[in-house]
This record gives sequence, structure tokens and C-alpha cells, in this order.
Amino acid sequence: MTEDRPIEYWLTDMDGVLVHEEEPIPGAGDFLEALKASGRKFLVLTNNSIYTPRDLRSRLLASGIDVPEESIWTSALATAQFLADQRPAGRAYVVGEAGLTTALHDIGYVLTDHDPDYVVLGETRTYSFEAITRAIRLIDAGARFIATNPDPSGPSQQGKLPATGSVAALISTATGRTPYFVGKPNPLMMRSALNRLDAHSESAVMIGDRMDTDVVSGLEAGLRTVLVLTGSTRPEQVETFPYRPTRVVDSIADLVDLARGQTLPPPTD
Repeated sequence: MTEDRPIEYWLTDMDGVLVHEEEPIPGAGDFLEALKASGRKFLVLTNNSIYTPRDLRSRLLASGIDVPEESIWTSALATAQFLADQRPAGRAYVVGEAGLTTALHDIGYVLTDHDPDYVVLGETRTYSFEAITRAIRLIDAGARFIATNPDPSGPSQQGKLPATGSVAALISTATGRTPYFVGKPNPLMMRSALNRLDAHSESAVMIGDRMDTDVVSGLEAGLRTVLVLTGSTRPEQVETFPYRPTRVVDSIADLVDLARGQTLPPPTD
């Protein structure tokens, strides 16, 4: 894979790259404004399925970062696209919040607890024992098990919160059925984002803060990858992985010139 090809399309993770919780990461706004000025298409990706793109746009604006609604791609949207391709106009029992239910409604799915084609598990802050029990019984009865992402935990100001992967493990233990995870590190999420941009992987780059989700999924989707050191993966951890990103940089601020149209230079290490 040559590295001096022009970058026409950008994919970037959100948490750890553009923001920490509600705080913007220095350079994130400049990077996005440079992309807009250059006319290059981009998507901000997140495994968080709680919020709709409209909700996320509002949250980012409150942090001083302006991302158009149509430039946000969530695991909920990727899951909905996957289900629309697999079984158009299907039926699903959903354990999740507005980001997921809205995405499924928008593709014409009926949300029901009566004989669904799928049980779809997403992120929520109010997991219900009753809803999880219903999901288990529907899967036992033959519904296919889908989950938006495998993340076992998520951050909060008070500490870790259980996330989709943890609840999926609970349901899997009870049913003996493993879900199909659509979000990162599944490269399917990257490919669905590229399809939304009508882009080819050879002219696209993925920016992320995690080697085990962002970088590996970008790599497996055929994209060049950039790891920023403002999130989960620490510098000393990079060499422990059997694969490498195309570039490692301190933060998104180091990519502003590239967003203006420069090419990705050869590695210096």
C-alpha cells in the first residue's frame, strides 16, 4: 500500500479523537474546518448507538465542534443498513435507545416483541431485567441475535459503565447464542461508511485512538490508518499489536495540514 496517494475521504472516530466526554481535544475544530474548506468528504464514526446523528451534532456543538448531521455515522446506522440488506422490511425486538430505534424505523422495520426476525441489542443507560429476559426468550424461540458493537464498557464522569458487549455476554451465556456485532472492530462498519460517501478504500484514511477497534477495522477494510495518542491506546502499547497503523501522531492537531490537501508522507521510523 503506497502512502503518497492523495486522501480524498476521511473517516474519524469521535471519542478520544475529537472529544473527551464533553471536552474538545485541541485541534479537532481546526481539523474539521480544514476538511470543509478543502471540500473533501468525511464522516465522524462512533460505536455509541444511544444517540441519533441529530443528537450527536447538538452534543458536539456544545463542545464547540461543528459536524453536519449527515457527516455522523453510528453503529446504529450501520446496523440498520446491515439489516436492510439482509432482510428488507423485517421485524425486530430492540433493547436500546432512540439512536437505534430511529435508525430501524427509518429503514422500514417493525419493532415488536411478537415473532421478530431479530433481537437487536444496543447501548442504553437503562438496561431493564424484563427487557433482557424477553430478549433471551425470543432468541431461544429462534430470533437471530444482532448487537451494535462489542464494547464491554464505556466511560462516564463517575467511572466505567457496562456497555453493549457486557450485556451481550449475559444474553449469550443464557442462550448459548453469540451475536453478530456490526460496529467496530468489524470492518463492515468501515465499508458501510465508505458506501455512504461513495468512496473507495484506496483514497480514504481512518483516524482512531484505539488499535483494537479503529485501526484494525480500518486496516481490514483496506484503508490507511492514523492512530492518535489522545485516547485509549498508549504509545508503549502500539508495539504489542501484531499490526501497525500507517501513522502514529500525538493528536488530531497534527493532521490539519493533511486535511487541507497534503499527501501522507513516507514514514520516518
